[in-house]
Order: sequence, then structure tokens, then C-alpha cells
Amino acid sequence: MEFPRASGVLLHITSLPGDFAVGDLGPEAYRFVDFLVDAGQTIWQILPLGPTIRCDSPYSCYSAFAGNALLISPVELVRDGLLQATELEMFRLPRVRAETVDYLAATDFKWQLLKVAYERFFSQPVCSQLDRFEAFCTTQRRWLDDFALYAALMKHFGQDQWDLWDADLVRREPDALRRWGKALSKQIEFEQFVQFLFFTQWQRLKQYANSNNIRLFGDMPIFVAHGSADVWSHQELFWLDEGGKPQFVAGVPPDYFSKTGQLWGNPLYRWEALAATNYAWWTHRFEVAFEMYDLLRIDHFRAFDAYWEVPAGAATAIHGRWAPGPGAAPFEAARQKLGELPIVAEDLGLITESVHELRDELGFPGMRILQFGFDNAEDNFHRPEAFPVNSVAYTGTHDNDTIVSWYRQRQLEKQATGKVDILDRYLDEDEAPEVREKMIHWQLIAMVLGSASSTAIVPMQDILGLDQWARMNTPGLAEGNWGWRLEASQLNDAIAAELRVVTEHTQRLTVGAPA
Repeated sequence: MEFPRASGVLLHITSLPGDFAVGDLGPEAYRFVDFLVDAGQTIWQILPLGPTIRCDSPYSCYSAFAGNALLISPVELVRDGLLQATELEMFRLPRVRAETVDYLAATDFKWQLLKVAYERFFSQPVCSQLDRFEAFCTTQRRWLDDFALYAALMKHFGQDQWDLWDADLVRREPDALRRWGKALSKQIEFEQFVQFLFFTQWQRLKQYANSNNIRLFGDMPIFVAHGSADVWSHQELFWLDEGGKPQFVAGVPPDYFSKTGQLWGNPLYRWEALAATNYAWWTHRFEVAFEMYDLLRIDHFRAFDAYWEVPAGAATAIHGRWAPGPGAAPFEAARQKLGELPIVAEDLGLITESVHELRDELGFPGMRILQFGFDNAEDNFHRPEAFPVNSVAYTGTHDNDTIVSWYRQRQLEKQATGKVDILDRYLDEDEAPEVREKMIHWQLIAMVLGSASSTAIVPMQDILGLDQWARMNTPGLAEGNWGWRLEASQLNDAIAAELRVVTEHTQRLTVGAPA
């Protein structure tokens, strides 16, 4: 599938500004779409939207299909008549820092409001709303029924480690599922209602974005959490023992980000069992994803070629082994049902030629990262002059430091060692050092946007020229991630105009885009 020459911005929903301790699908999301239009962008890339389960990471969720309730907008609930404006004051949040997500405060506040909205929805039913709710439950039943029961059970037992629940539930015995389904019917209905709200608000935002020529670029982690509805309800598809505990878990060996590798802990797929179903679970997962997104990044694509298998219980990821993945088969199965797949392969890390061959066989663009391009003078793979057309170019991803912090660290190293920095060859030598320091992010952004890559994406932190305090995630660090938020004043006309100029100069401005 060919991608038109275009550019966009990476900004997760939680990083949007707003009054409720976490970014959401309300007015600021629409305002960000307007900013993208003014800036000449046509893509908004986000991180996974699932309900988080570990350290607030969007890459650790208790469903591969459901949406995160924290992203539901209270303002939109008022607009839809499910809340009153005075109720937002009644459950007033404690004072929180505008520039940082407060997940604990947001969780308490949002769930209180959602319970009020739920009671109002069913105590004062509107036929059209009930019809839409019932239609949603019917069309999404394949994942929603299991998810709603799992979420209700997780809250009842106070933990997501489902292999410690009652034995008949661990084994998913039909009588136990019926009995608990009846006992928790109200909580199950509430969980379904929350998903109805999330998807209603998401589709409304997507329609607005698409009507303004903005494509939404989603992100799909290849693995799912053990403490998830997906693993509990499809145990036969994962390497689990008879008690439901993982036998092997996912991770990556030592790399650029970590000397001991990364031990993710996700249970590994039984690819032979999935193949026996013609990869039906994966096809369904893609189907739901493409109802939500216009483009989709597959995180850790290399695991479809080979994945790092670590015995469960290992302290680090060092002592694992490479095991063969399913190759192209899951994607070909999905194509048979869904047609062309607008997928981007995240092909970073320890990549072999066979990973590149699989990516090219499927026709997916890979990723090129400016920050990886200047450590070795002999290797220009991640330098802009070597970016191929069929690729997505970045200054950095959510796992990288900000481009300004990265540059400053290089400068400090150069001063400390006296070594020549090959990056300096690519920068404007005529500028005074203080001018270069102030504008360095725009020079580096222009390098990425000026490359041959069909798609170029820049994190919002890099557009704003922010330092390391705005970093989104440090791989291997369990705490302190995912907290950065945009301030409302930073979405201004001057920034939009600057980005638009760079976009136009690098021939990425869509013909006919509004001036």
C-alpha cells in the first residue's frame, strides 16, 4: 500500500491539556485537530488506547480491544445530557499540576462521574440512546462480553491475577461463568456502558478529524498482558500451564535502551494453535483496530519473524532465546477478510535481514529514527539522506529522549571528550552557537521532514523544543513515565505557523490545504 507524502505529530491523548488531571476526548482534542490543520499536518499519531494495568503504561492493558475509561470526556458527557455541569463541581478534583498527568486523581474523579452517568442513562432512558447502546453491545459482542465479565470479576476479587481466582473461573467452566455473570450483572452492564461511552466519543472525534483531512494513526502492541480479558478468555492461544500461569514470557535482549534487556512479562502466543483457526483472533483484532484508526503501527513487528522467549520467573531478559514467529501468515489471513492493511512496521532494535525481508514481502513501511543515526560514522541507516520512500521518519519516538535533550547531551559529550560529532556536519555552520542552540529543534525537524520518507512524524515535545523533563517514557524504568502534558498556551498560532512553513518547504503540505 502506497503512503502519500505527508507529515504529522505524535501526541498521546493523555498528554492533551484540560481540567481533569488527564487529557481526554473532549474539547482540547478537537482543538488539537484544529492546530494540526493550521500547521499543515495530516496525521495525528497516538499511543495505544486500552485500559492500563501496569504503571499507567498504554503498552500494558487488560484488553486488546477495550478503551481506557480515563480518556472519556466529562464535558462531552454534559453535552450528551448524561451529566450536569454542576456535578463536575460536586466531584471537584484536588488541585493538580497542569503540566503532569495525575492518574490517581483522574481515576477517582472519572469513575465517580461515570457511575452518575450510568445511573442517569438507565433511570431516565431515551429510546434512541438505548437503541445505540444495545446495537453497540451486539456489534462488539465478540470481545465485549468477555471483557465486561473480566473487568467485573477483576474488581470483585480486587486483582487482575486471574489464575488466583476461584478454580472454576480460572478454567472458565460454563456453570461458573453463568453464575458469576448473574451475580455481577449490574457491574457487567456498567462496564459495557463505559465502553459504549468511550467508543461513542472516539468515533465522534475520528469523524471530526477525518472531515478535516486528518488521519488517526494508532498503535498496536504485538503482545497482550497476562492479566487481561484476552488471555483469560483465550487460554488455548497462549503458553500457559494447567493453572493458567505463563510458561514463557516476552521481552527483548540487551540493546540500545537496556544492558539487561527488557523483561515485559507478557505470555507468548501458541502460534500453531492460532494457525489452526486461520489466525481468527488476530483478524478480529485488526478489524476492530481499523474501525478506530486510519493507519496502524505494529509495535515490535520483528516478533512476527522471531521473538525473544524468556522462561517465566526469570529475573531479567538476558537468558532468553530467539524462537520463530509466524511470518506473514497472520497478515495474509487478515487481508483475505479485510482487504489492504495500512500498517507501519515498528522494526527497531536488534533487527536481522529476515525481518526486513518479511516487512518488504508484506509491503509495509518501516521506521527510521534520526536519533539513532549519528553514533557510527560508517552506518547511515538512520540518517535522513538514507531514508527510503517506503518508510516513516521520526526525530524520536515515545521511547526516546526529546530531540533538544538528545542534542545537548551530544554537545556535553563532545566538550568532555574533544571528539568530533558527525551531527555537526549536517547543521548550519553560519549560525552563532547561541542561535543554533535556540533553534536546533527546527533544524533537526527540517532534516526529517526533508527526507525521502513518504511519512514524517514529530513528537509534540520536539516541535516545542522541550528538554528532558518532557520525555514520555524511559524503557526499563518502571516509575515516572507517561506523565507529560501539553499546556493549553503551547498550542498557539506562532508554533502552527512555524511548523507549516517547514512542512511547505519540504513538500509535505497537502495540495489545497487551508491557508
